Amino acid sequence: MIGPDKNANAPHPAAKFPGFLTVFPSIMLPMFLAVVDQTIVATALPAIAAATGEVQRASWIVVAYLIAATIAAPIYGRLGDAFGRRRLMFGALAVFIVASILCAMAPTIELLTLARLLQGLGGGGLMTLSQALIGESIPPRERARYQGYLATVAMVANSFGPVAGGYLTEHFGWQSIFLINVPIGLGAVALTSRLPRHTSTEPHHWRADPGGLVLFAVFVGTTLLALEQAQHVNISALPVAAALLASGIIAVVLLVRHESRTPSPLIPLGLLKMPAVWRSDAMAAFHGAALVALITFLPVYLEVVRGASPSETGLLLVPLTVGIGAGSLLTGRLVHKTGLTHAFPIVGLALVTANLLVLALWAPELGNVAFAAILLWNGLFMGTVMGVVQVTVQSVSGPRRLGEAAASVQFSRSIGAAFGTALVAAVLFGFLTLKNPEAARVFAAMVEQGGDAVTALSGASGAAIKTDITNAFRAAFLLIAGFTTAGFFLALTHPLRRI
Repeated sequence: MIGPDKNANAPHPAAKFPGFLTVFPSIMLPMFLAVVDQTIVATALPAIAAATGEVQRASWIVVAYLIAATIAAPIYGRLGDAFGRRRLMFGALAVFIVASILCAMAPTIELLTLARLLQGLGGGGLMTLSQALIGESIPPRERARYQGYLATVAMVANSFGPVAGGYLTEHFGWQSIFLINVPIGLGAVALTSRLPRHTSTEPHHWRADPGGLVLFAVFVGTTLLALEQAQHVNISALPVAAALLASGIIAVVLLVRHESRTPSPLIPLGLLKMPAVWRSDAMAAFHGAALVALITFLPVYLEVVRGASPSETGLLLVPLTVGIGAGSLLTGRLVHKTGLTHAFPIVGLALVTANLLVLALWAPELGNVAFAAILLWNGLFMGTVMGVVQVTVQSVSGPRRLGEAAASVQFSRSIGAAFGTALVAAVLFGFLTLKNPEAARVFAAMVEQGGDAVTALSGASGAAIKTDITNAFRAAFLLIAGFTTAGFFLALTHPLRRI
């Protein structure tokens, strides 16, 4: 077992740490913007597709933001370490606000996609800088408590986004989901100005790394596009997905070679070689894979297998999001009081894996109340992971590399979520294709159309398709349990147990 880096508890540039009401509201609103913008768009996609007449390209709006935000995360982390995170937060908010206005003004799907790329370049900084500002402004033991608060903000934003998106689109048009960002963003600017100024710890050592940026952009872009193709659940998309994935693999090999020779690398390979950091980032990846796959495919499962209406589906998912927020808050307080770190995800991920096995084996036999209780229990213990991961990488990296550390966690979680969702989709579709090609076709329609395709399941053939989809979801829940099992063993072997 190793302890945190000796610089982790070194005095920060400011001798006096600011209070809760100074720090938390200033960090909360930018993070809320970054998270809610990824979910508020989902319910407006049909309206945007109808207005632009480009139904087949509607997914570009989501993928463009995801690609840009993922690329931007390590850039903001590196620049924040060099030039100051408060200053960079103002820049990220400015980009985000301007891009939101451009999104609302876009007359075509192509221009909207370009505006979403710009918006992602701002949004990627909001999440990374919020996490790093906690490490800059808050003592190490206090960070766990704040991570719990931020996890709660993220869960509220995830729950609020689809509801707000549907209401705004119905009553004010799809443009309103972007324009609402303007007053919230201006409020975030005002709150960010209240943060204390910190002197940069590395004002003269940063150098641009255009080669690393290009290779990183190619890697992220091709990999995420490959996963997006795979999620179409269509055999014809596999050759394109394979070609894109091969390009991503080549790009990442060249990226590692380039970054190992660059004096000021964009990707912190030295930081990622530390056992405590790479294990934490891997935990974030597996956690993201499990959580996002559950949130993505549980609505289809609930509507098709259990016959729930869309409103009932929303209510059944609330315990999961509430549980994650409550679990994160409780874990943050326990870490703050005890100093223990990975004891909590060890227990949490073991119980989450057990819950997923229950879902895989007996979910159809559970009533709605029991099912909601399982999701609440699942959420509570999934909330033991991300706060501990952030506190760990920030403690090990030390104050000079807080931005890089926070960015590595965000990047790992995004990539894990994308890979995990694609793998679960591949398992579901592969199982159905081998068992019943017609069930695979119906399932593909459900993934793209949601509850509208459920009406096709009638008569004897519909019952057979429903049975096959039920069995396919058993395999999917087992795969998600595999993700949490991997996270459990990473936590179990983690070298940092106390801060």
